[in-house]
Amino acid sequence: MLILSRRAGEAIRIGGDVRVVVMATSDGSVRLGIEAPGDVTILREELVLQVESENLRARAEPRSLADLIGGGDPAGEESPKSSDGHSRGS
Repeated sequence: MLILSRRAGEAIRIGGDVRVVVMATSDGSVRLGIEAPGDVTILREELVLQVESENLRARAEPRSLADLIGGGDPAGEESPKSSDGHSRGS
């Protein structure tokens, strides 16, 4: 990890296409401006971590197709079946 000190108005370059400018600092907070080509994705790390966590949770929870499309019983109970084995409508 490269650690730099920068003041408001100063910038750093990442590769030839990305420029990070310190816009302002106050009370332990830094405001950054990022200039990058349109094909470069810029995301806040906490959002990336949140999505990764949700994806892991979703993979760990086996769900039925009915649950995914909203037709499953939230309590996990099956619908009552008639004597011919078909679900009774409500």
